[in-house]
Amino acid sequence: MTRRSEYPWPEAGGARSRPGDAGGGERTGGVSSPPGAGEETPQRPEERARAICLRLLTGSPRTRKQLADALAKRGIPDEAAREVLARFEDVGLIDDAAFAGAWVESRHHSRGLARRALARELRTKGVAASVIDEAVGALDPEQEERTARELVERKLRSTRGLDRDKRVRRLAGMLARKGYSEGLALRVVRRALEEEGEESELPDLYPP
Repeated sequence: MTRRSEYPWPEAGGARSRPGDAGGGERTGGVSSPPGAGEETPQRPEERARAICLRLLTGSPRTRKQLADALAKRGIPDEAAREVLARFEDVGLIDDAAFAGAWVESRHHSRGLARRALARELRTKGVAASVIDEAVGALDPEQEERTARELVERKLRSTRGLDRDKRVRRLAGMLARKGYSEGLALRVVRRALEEEGEESELPDLYPP
């Protein structure tokens, strides 16, 4: 028995006719010559969609929304796109929850991003709100604060010699851009400056 392909469509390019295949064209010298031999058969939309998704996923993981946008941009009909994307989800080639979890871990450790910034990035990639909440919720608040302290310690030396208020705003602003809350940013900056001998009273990050 011939084993059917895992996918409900043929591999890209299609299968070549063999001698003796049912439905083949006229025989010439014992070799089957299908009608229209020499002419390329256009790929089905599902085949094109599958090839596009595989090519994109080879480069890096993608969300379903990113792949759907790529298929739409290349003119793949909606029905064919939905069929292929659903099949890719079924076999685990698309997994937005795994994507979000890996994104949070990678971007927090490599860029020092906090939960708010990570959630914002995942939203731009089309990840569902519930999936984002679960992914960023896995980031330990204590780890987030440790990372904030490391970021401040690395930048502290470059602010020496500046006015105290300017140091505060520069350091706290750096944390704010990475998604840390104002309260956490000021607390971490206060501690770092106290350890360095600066006064503990700090101005508001965003004065009226």
